[in-house]
Amino acid sequence: MPAVVVLGAQWGDEGKGKATDQLGGRTDVVVKFNGGNNAGHTVVIEGEKYALHLLPSGILTPGVVPVIGNGVVVDVEVLFEEIDALEARGVDTSRLLVSSAAHVIAPYNRTMDKVTERFLGKRRIGTTGRGIGPTYADKINRIGIRVQDLFDEGILRQKVEGALDQKNHLLVKIYNRRAITVDETVEDLLRHAERLRPYVADTPQFLNHALDEGKTLVFEAGQATMLDVDHGTYPFVTSSACTAGGACTGSGVGPTRIDRVVAVAKAYTTRVGEGPFPTELLDADGEWLRQTGGEYGTTTGRPRRTGWYDAVVVRYASLVNGLTDLVVTKLDTLTGRDRIPVCVAYDVDGRRVEDMPIDQTDFHHARPVYEYLDGWTEDISQARHVDDLPVAAQRYLQFLEDVSGTRVSSIGVGPGREAIIVRHELLG
Repeated sequence: MPAVVVLGAQWGDEGKGKATDQLGGRTDVVVKFNGGNNAGHTVVIEGEKYALHLLPSGILTPGVVPVIGNGVVVDVEVLFEEIDALEARGVDTSRLLVSSAAHVIAPYNRTMDKVTERFLGKRRIGTTGRGIGPTYADKINRIGIRVQDLFDEGILRQKVEGALDQKNHLLVKIYNRRAITVDETVEDLLRHAERLRPYVADTPQFLNHALDEGKTLVFEAGQATMLDVDHGTYPFVTSSACTAGGACTGSGVGPTRIDRVVAVAKAYTTRVGEGPFPTELLDADGEWLRQTGGEYGTTTGRPRRTGWYDAVVVRYASLVNGLTDLVVTKLDTLTGRDRIPVCVAYDVDGRRVEDMPIDQTDFHHARPVYEYLDGWTEDISQARHVDDLPVAAQRYLQFLEDVSGTRVSSIGVGPGREAIIVRHELLG
């Protein structure tokens, strides 16, 4: 059976949770392989909305094993807040597995995130302040704390002491904050250790054995291609690998075992935080997209920046991820428009550029080159086959497929679990 990576083709919030959920009935394992609680998935089941931040969306499907991989950074308190909230609504969370090698967000990581962002002022990145970036920095600097360290207080204390040796100098001398003590940090980290213990596993072993047994695995990315630390709009990116390659490093499953790579893209474009955004709309059209599409962050509630569909971005996502399929979501949001622009290229200082500029300065200066398609006024939320869509909507989808370089395999036409049109099966 296949191993399928599901990721975002834009700047996040494309509806990856819904796409993963659509595979859930035929999926045995869902793996979150990057990020932390700095992003969220919203899944609607029978009118009930579930907002997930750290847990894989497979947690909502009975029988599926949800896995938090080694590439994730875990805020243990947030993890149990989510678990408690789901269990209060009758969701079984007992199948969850957490990698023993995943890194833990310490209280000082959250503190460093917030004070650093304030210190940057106009140069701020636009982080959520949840300690994600500093935790990944500790991981790379080899002073991070892993889940397995929570079960050996001696090792944990040594690691906390080593991390705070440097961080307290920064907090006190640079940021004018109080020093953080080792005791308070260790106490905070140990609060949930015993409750966490039953969930902890050697997840690479589990995942590879599951593939050996013929089970179907879905790898669920946080954030999106354009926020990838290597391939995104650096430095306005997240701190983890959000592309298909990250599914391998963040889970312990080798690339030869991946069968399909599915990207999700909205029928328009949004992003949260700072950074370049060529099709951004700062006018009434942008506000219309925001209000009609409900474009507010699942985790933060922040209003998202909005713009028209950018085919240059999605072509780039196809290139760096090796996409096999594209899922287009929120097509219903565009209902009621007379004309719908699609960005097919950029104008960079008078030059037409059809590929992603390799120079970040050029990308900052890029201006969208639009082609215009006819819109539609009919309600499409009940459509379940492509033929049910108005002709103009069908033409819009075909145009997106032609200019994006990847076949459109399914289309979201509403927020509900059932509001989807399948053109090609994502599992082959």
